[in-house]
Amino acid sequence: DVHAFEPDPDAREAAASLNLAEVRAGALPGPTAFDERFDLVCALDVIEHVDADEASCAALAQRLKPDGFALFTVPAFMFLWSGHDEVLHHKRRYRRPAFDAMLERAGLEIAYSSYFNTLLFPAALAGRTVQRLTGSASSEDTSSLPPAFANAALGAVFAAERHLLPAMKLPFGVSVLSLARLKR
Repeated sequence: DVHAFEPDPDAREAAASLNLAEVRAGALPGPTAFDERFDLVCALDVIEHVDADEASCAALAQRLKPDGFALFTVPAFMFLWSGHDEVLHHKRRYRRPAFDAMLERAGLEIAYSSYFNTLLFPAALAGRTVQRLTGSASSEDTSSLPPAFANAALGAVFAAERHLLPAMKLPFGVSVLSLARLKR
Protein backbone atom coordinates (compact mmCIF):
# COMPACT_ATOMS: atom_id res chain seq x y z
CA ASP A 1 0.00 0.00 0.00
CA VAL A 2 1.26 3.46 -0.90
CA HIS A 3 0.23 6.58 1.01
CA ALA A 4 1.23 10.17 0.43
CA PHE A 5 0.63 13.62 1.81
CA GLU A 6 0.83 17.03 0.21
CA PRO A 7 0.18 20.49 1.69
CA ASP A 8 -0.97 22.25 -1.49
CA PRO A 9 -4.60 21.49 -2.43
CA ASP A 10 -4.03 21.74 -6.20
CA ALA A 11 -0.94 19.53 -6.11
CA ARG A 12 -2.76 17.10 -3.81
CA GLU A 13 -5.66 16.87 -6.27
CA ALA A 14 -3.28 16.34 -9.21
CA ALA A 15 -1.40 13.61 -7.33
CA ALA A 16 -4.62 11.89 -6.25
CA SER A 17 -5.92 11.93 -9.84
CA LEU A 18 -3.11 9.54 -10.82
CA ASN A 19 -4.75 6.85 -8.65
CA LEU A 20 -1.35 5.57 -7.48
CA ALA A 21 -1.80 6.30 -3.78
CA GLU A 22 -4.07 7.73 -1.18
CA VAL A 23 -3.04 11.40 -0.93
CA ARG A 24 -3.95 13.21 2.27
CA ALA A 25 -3.50 16.78 3.42
CA GLY A 26 -0.31 17.12 5.43
CA ALA A 27 2.87 19.13 5.78
CA LEU A 28 6.36 18.87 7.17
CA PRO A 29 7.37 18.95 9.90
CA GLY A 30 3.76 18.30 10.78
CA PRO A 31 1.10 17.36 10.91
CA THR A 32 2.16 14.59 8.54
CA ALA A 33 -1.38 13.20 8.05
CA PHE A 34 -0.55 9.70 9.28
CA ASP A 35 -0.52 8.03 12.68
CA GLU A 36 0.46 4.59 11.36
CA ARG A 37 4.03 3.42 10.91
CA PHE A 38 5.55 2.32 7.61
CA ASP A 39 8.17 -0.08 6.25
CA LEU A 40 9.51 2.63 3.94
CA VAL A 41 9.16 6.40 4.04
CA CYS A 42 10.41 8.37 1.02
CA ALA A 43 11.14 12.06 0.72
CA LEU A 44 12.45 12.37 -2.82
CA ASP A 45 13.45 15.95 -3.55
CA VAL A 46 11.29 17.23 -0.69
CA ILE A 47 13.49 18.27 2.24
CA GLU A 48 15.12 21.15 0.35
CA HIS A 49 11.67 22.78 0.12
CA VAL A 50 10.82 22.95 3.83
CA ASP A 51 11.94 25.55 6.35
CA ALA A 52 12.58 23.10 9.19
CA ASP A 53 14.61 20.40 7.47
CA GLU A 54 15.88 18.58 10.58
CA ALA A 55 12.48 18.64 12.32
CA SER A 56 10.90 17.37 9.09
CA CYS A 57 13.32 14.43 8.91
CA ALA A 58 12.61 13.66 12.58
CA ALA A 59 8.85 13.71 11.87
CA LEU A 60 9.35 11.24 9.02
CA ALA A 61 11.53 9.04 11.26
CA GLN A 62 8.63 8.86 13.73
CA ARG A 63 6.50 7.26 11.00
CA LEU A 64 8.90 4.30 10.58
CA LYS A 65 8.33 0.79 11.88
CA PRO A 66 11.27 -0.34 14.08
CA ASP A 67 12.83 -2.23 11.13
CA GLY A 68 11.75 0.30 8.49
CA PHE A 69 13.83 2.50 6.23
CA ALA A 70 13.68 6.11 5.10
CA LEU A 71 14.94 7.10 1.65
CA PHE A 72 15.90 10.69 0.92
CA THR A 73 17.16 12.53 -2.13
CA VAL A 74 18.15 16.19 -2.07
CA PRO A 75 20.06 18.51 -4.42
CA ALA A 76 23.79 18.79 -3.74
CA PHE A 77 26.28 21.65 -3.43
CA MET A 78 25.28 25.26 -2.86
CA PHE A 79 27.80 26.31 -5.52
CA LEU A 80 25.38 24.74 -8.03
CA TRP A 81 22.61 27.11 -6.85
CA SER A 82 20.87 28.80 -9.79
CA GLY A 83 17.64 30.34 -10.94
CA HIS A 84 16.40 26.78 -11.40
CA ASP A 85 16.50 26.33 -7.60
CA GLU A 86 14.66 29.61 -7.11
CA VAL A 87 11.93 28.75 -9.61
CA LEU A 88 11.46 25.39 -7.87
CA HIS A 89 11.30 27.10 -4.42
CA HIS A 90 14.35 25.35 -3.02
CA LYS A 91 15.66 26.73 0.25
CA ARG A 92 19.05 25.02 0.16
CA ARG A 93 21.35 22.40 -1.37
CA TYR A 94 23.38 19.96 0.72
CA ARG A 95 26.76 18.32 1.04
CA ARG A 96 26.40 14.61 1.77
CA PRO A 97 28.24 14.58 5.14
CA ALA A 98 26.16 17.48 6.47
CA PHE A 99 22.89 15.95 5.25
CA ASP A 100 23.72 12.59 6.83
CA ALA A 101 24.71 14.29 10.10
CA MET A 102 21.33 16.04 10.11
CA LEU A 103 19.56 12.70 9.59
CA GLU A 104 21.48 11.27 12.54
CA ARG A 105 20.45 14.22 14.74
CA ALA A 106 16.87 13.50 13.61
CA GLY A 107 17.07 10.00 15.13
CA LEU A 108 18.22 7.98 12.12
CA GLU A 109 21.33 6.00 11.32
CA ILE A 110 22.73 5.88 7.81
CA ALA A 111 22.55 2.51 6.03
CA TYR A 112 23.86 3.84 2.72
CA SER A 113 24.64 7.28 1.35
CA SER A 114 26.16 8.56 -1.87
CA TYR A 115 26.10 11.40 -4.28
CA PHE A 116 24.39 10.57 -7.55
CA ASN A 117 23.75 12.18 -10.90
CA THR A 118 27.54 12.21 -11.09
CA LEU A 119 27.88 11.65 -14.82
CA LEU A 120 25.89 14.82 -15.53
CA PHE A 121 27.73 16.86 -12.87
CA PRO A 122 30.31 18.34 -15.30
CA ALA A 123 27.52 19.57 -17.58
CA ALA A 124 25.60 21.05 -14.64
CA LEU A 125 28.71 22.78 -13.30
CA ALA A 126 29.57 24.15 -16.76
CA GLY A 127 26.01 25.38 -17.23
CA ARG A 128 25.97 27.15 -13.85
CA THR A 129 29.37 28.71 -14.59
CA VAL A 130 28.22 30.04 -17.98
CA GLN A 131 25.03 31.40 -16.39
CA ARG A 132 27.05 33.28 -13.77
CA LEU A 133 29.54 34.63 -16.30
CA THR A 134 26.79 35.82 -18.65
CA GLY A 135 24.47 37.06 -15.90
CA SER A 136 21.64 34.77 -16.97
CA ALA A 137 21.35 32.82 -13.69
CA SER A 138 18.46 34.81 -12.23
CA SER A 139 15.60 32.95 -13.93
CA GLU A 140 15.11 29.73 -15.78
CA ASP A 141 12.16 28.35 -17.69
CA THR A 142 11.13 24.99 -16.21
CA SER A 143 7.85 24.77 -18.10
CA SER A 144 9.09 22.69 -21.02
CA LEU A 145 11.14 19.56 -21.49
CA PRO A 146 14.19 19.47 -23.70
CA PRO A 147 13.72 17.97 -27.18
CA ALA A 148 12.87 14.25 -27.05
CA PHE A 149 16.30 13.12 -28.32
CA ALA A 150 18.11 15.23 -25.70
CA ASN A 151 15.77 14.10 -22.93
CA ALA A 152 16.31 10.44 -23.93
CA ALA A 153 20.09 10.89 -23.98
CA LEU A 154 20.10 12.60 -20.58
CA GLY A 155 17.81 9.88 -19.20
CA ALA A 156 20.15 7.16 -20.45
CA VAL A 157 23.19 8.82 -18.86
CA PHE A 158 21.31 9.30 -15.59
CA ALA A 159 20.05 5.68 -15.61
CA ALA A 160 23.56 4.32 -16.21
CA GLU A 161 24.47 5.20 -12.63
CA ARG A 162 22.16 2.51 -11.32
CA HIS A 163 24.95 0.06 -12.15
CA LEU A 164 27.55 2.09 -10.25
CA LEU A 165 25.67 2.86 -7.02
CA PRO A 166 25.47 -0.74 -5.70
CA ALA A 167 29.22 -1.15 -6.19
CA MET A 168 30.53 2.17 -4.92
CA LYS A 169 29.74 5.49 -3.31
CA LEU A 170 30.11 8.27 -5.83
CA PRO A 171 32.39 11.12 -4.65
CA PHE A 172 30.28 14.00 -6.04
CA GLY A 173 27.09 14.57 -7.98
CA VAL A 174 24.18 16.90 -8.56
CA SER A 175 22.18 15.11 -5.85
CA VAL A 176 22.54 13.20 -2.57
CA LEU A 177 20.88 9.84 -1.87
CA SER A 178 20.63 8.62 1.73
CA LEU A 179 18.99 5.45 3.02
CA ALA A 180 18.51 5.46 6.79
CA ARG A 181 16.79 3.54 9.58
CA LEU A 182 15.87 4.28 13.15
CA LYS A 183 18.85 4.36 15.51
CA ARG A 184 19.14 1.09 17.38
